[in-house]
Formats: sequence, C-alpha cells, structure tokens
Amino acid sequence: MAIRIDGVVLLDKPFGLSSQGAVTAVKRAFNADKAGHTGTLDPMATGLLPICLGEATKYSQDLLEADKTYIARVKFGARTDTGDAEGQIVEEFALPVFDDAKAIQIALDALLPKFTGLISQIPPMYSALKRDGKPLYEYARAGIELERAPREITIHHIRWTNIEWPEATLEVSCSKGTYIRILAEDLGNALGCGAHLVGLRRTEVGHLTLEQSFTIESIQSGLQNSANYILPVDALLQTLPHLTVDEQQAKRLEMGQRVPLNLPSIEALVRIYRATAAPHNFIGTADWRSGVLHPKRLISQA
Repeated sequence: MAIRIDGVVLLDKPFGLSSQGAVTAVKRAFNADKAGHTGTLDPMATGLLPICLGEATKYSQDLLEADKTYIARVKFGARTDTGDAEGQIVEEFALPVFDDAKAIQIALDALLPKFTGLISQIPPMYSALKRDGKPLYEYARAGIELERAPREITIHHIRWTNIEWPEATLEVSCSKGTYIRILAEDLGNALGCGAHLVGLRRTEVGHLTLEQSFTIESIQSGLQNSANYILPVDALLQTLPHLTVDEQQAKRLEMGQRVPLNLPSIEALVRIYRATAAPHNFIGTADWRSGVLHPKRLISQA
C-alpha cells in the first residue's frame, strides 16, 4: 500500500526517459501515494528534474515559473523536423568556411547579442502546447502545420563554452517557456546554415542545482536511507521571505483565516512557519499585504 511522503527529490534524469516516466520511477521507488514534476524535460534531455512528493506537489507551480539553466549542444549545417536529433533531417546547408578556430569563435560570439535579453520565439509544432484540446505534436505527426503566435521570453545569460566545429556548446540561463530547440534553430538561421539541438542538460531550476541531485540508480540502491534523498517541502520555496507565527496565529491560518501582524509590512508572497521545532513547523505560503497575512497554499497537517 502506498504511503504519504511529503518532500522533494532532485533527480538527475537520464537520457531516453520521459518526465512522467521519471515521476513514476521515483514514486515507485519510495512507494509514495502522490508525485509530480516541476516542468517537463524531453526524453532526449538529461539533468535536473525536481520531483514533488505528497504535499510538495502544491508548490510545483512555483518552480514552473522559475528561471532555468541549460547546457546545450548545437550542430550547424542541417535542420530537422523536430528541431533536435530525434527528428528527421529536412534541409541541409553548406557550412560557412572559416580561416581558423579564432574566426569560428568570433562568428559565433557575434550571434549572441541578438539572443540576449527579451526576445521573441515561435513555439515548435513538436511541443505539448494545446490547440483545441489537442497537443501540437499530434498535429505535427499528422503532417499538419498550424500557425503559432510568437511569445516573449528572456535570455538572462548565454555563452559558448566549447566549440568543435560544426558543433558548439552553449550555456543558457533563461525564463520559463524558453524552447532551447528553437534557440538552436534560430542561431543556425542567423548564421545562414541551419542548426539543430544534439544534446541538452538542465543544470539549474530556480535556486536548485544539479549538484544536489541523485540518479535513479543511486536512489533505488540506497532506499534503506531514503531520507537522504528527500528534501523538505519548503526546499522549493527558499527564495521567498519567511515569517514565524505563534500557535494561535498558525491555527487561524490553517482554518483559512487572515492574520494581522504587527510588523513592518511588505507586499510579497511569503513562507510561514509556526514557532516550534523543525522539521514539522512549515505551514505553507501566504500573501502579505498591508500588514495582513492572506493564506494561499497550506500543507495538510493530517
């Protein structure tokens, strides 16, 4: 029988496994009754996939909104129908001729300012975005191309970390909703020779990093010490301001009531703790407006 486990597992997702498949594997490993992820990684992609167990699933949306960092390998000279190496090549191009490695570096560096800051992307047909209740990839597989509106995303930081022409590796820090496949294609178009993604690894989700993560094999082999792999629920929320309330205030919040606080007011989403010893003192999140706490997402104490 599945059991209630509340917390967060930082998984280093392997190549070839879907995000839902990763959730299922972690849920099964811990025999947890409830699990979900915080943002899809394509099967081809590897790296950091935070998986929420139990009450932590209430806060998965907060990480969906978070910035992400990726290491992406881009291959110039060809476009594929999916924008990555899993698709079929639909167009090949002659590669530009460079005198030496320095000339390649200069040419690639010259592309990046155009892809820094607030930019526009047209979402790919091979994506889970829905039209009339059906994901776009189903239309794409049927050979149907639909018009998609461009979306604004933000590239906070982008740099080439390695060049082995005609491949080059990018480090990209970006806002939610960024398609690295589209970024690779757009870089290829800007260079005039097409490009597609041949490798992708996510290294950061918000404040969480790949260095904190575990492989599914290490989790499965170390389950006798399962607590070593599970972070507390509030691990997802460490960038939020925090407040501590007394027991009476905590009970009012848990009943959905607003709580005035005689403290300097800020306008913010905050994490709330009761004034008792950890690890069971986290209550949830609240909006703090005009000196009053408005409960937002509270964890079940049952």
